[in-house]
Amino acid sequence: MRRIMRTVRLACVVVVTGVLIAGCGLLGDTQNGRGPLVDMDMQGAAERADAMFYATVGAIKPEVEWVHDSTTSGSCDVTRYWTVMTEISEQRRGNFLGVVERFWKTSEYRIEMVNPSKEMPEIIATSPDGFGISVLIGYKGQAFFEATTPCVEKSKVAGPKRAANGRTYDGEIPTPNVRSGFWSAETPVPGSTSSP
Repeated sequence: MRRIMRTVRLACVVVVTGVLIAGCGLLGDTQNGRGPLVDMDMQGAAERADAMFYATVGAIKPEVEWVHDSTTSGSCDVTRYWTVMTEISEQRRGNFLGVVERFWKTSEYRIEMVNPSKEMPEIIATSPDGFGISVLIGYKGQAFFEATTPCVEKSKVAGPKRAANGRTYDGEIPTPNVRSGFWSAETPVPGSTSSP
């Protein structure tokens, strides 16, 4: 019980930190610090955030099962959240994060922070056009992705258009409940020296 409460507290700290960073503009709330991105509204920015996530999970092989989580919006920005339902074992977390980090670097994202925590490793990056994206592995090896848009023209924001590749849940999304022969394996990848 103590471990669960500690994990919940750590998750809350990470979420609050992410909100503060996004709110302060450290993840790119303006284009070169000069106001909203031109020719893009909040809906267009949300779709761009979705595309960043879809490209990222598309680079993860073998495939992981994921679901859409929530969407939040500020006065001129949008944050999308996704939850991975495939359990990422402690032995494979470094490999998982390595795949994500390499893809982001190949996509010319700037890596802002790598937290090598054994319990809750995380990577935060920024795309060339000022979108923030992060991945965090939390309780029971559940990965969480988040993408925050820069400041754009205000508009209504619809939910994601693409269906998740995992099942739909009514209410709260559970802890990871999908086992993968690769990502959930409790042995290191043979010949791998990857660490979170």
